[in-house]
Amino acid sequence: MAHDKPNLPQKICAACARPFAWRRKWARDWAEVRFCSDACRTGRYAAAKGGLDPGGGKR
Repeated sequence: MAHDKPNLPQKICAACARPFAWRRKWARDWAEVRFCSDACRTGRYAAAKGGLDPGGGKR
């Protein structure tokens, strides 16, 4: 039996607006999942786009 990855449910990330697919670790709480990654969940994605620190941040 082949693995049918294209048939997994998808959502749109609340932070970056990109689609992401269901993962086994989210099986119990898929209804509450809103973000595609920890970076989006914690707001690091907005900082990388320049939303929080226009000066460029630490180097």
